Amino acid sequence: MDNYGTHKIAKVRNWFARHPRYRVHFTPTSASWLNLVERLFAEVTERCVRRGSHTAVRVLQRAMLQYLDQRNGNPKPFVWTADADLILGKVQRLCERISNSGH
Repeated sequence: MDNYGTHKIAKVRNWFARHPRYRVHFTPTSASWLNLVERLFAEVTERCVRRGSHTAVRVLQRAMLQYLDQRNGNPKPFVWTADADLILGKVQRLCERISNSGH
């Protein structure tokens, strides 16, 4: 779970206490592996779901599995391409914009 705060409420803690078979493992928000999983889903959406014309859920599932089989046939890792200056520039512009927002 990557949103620690929501899982601290009593109702959720009590549910897990009553279900000891489930073990909770917390992942820091924006953990790099989780971002990569989200990026994979985005790639499947871009290259398979939006480009296709699927007449049924079964057809869509088959197309997605075929795409993943093809991708896994010649796997390439995701590579982080943004450099630190680009990222820090975006952060600086965001900080300037929100600090001058009048709120």
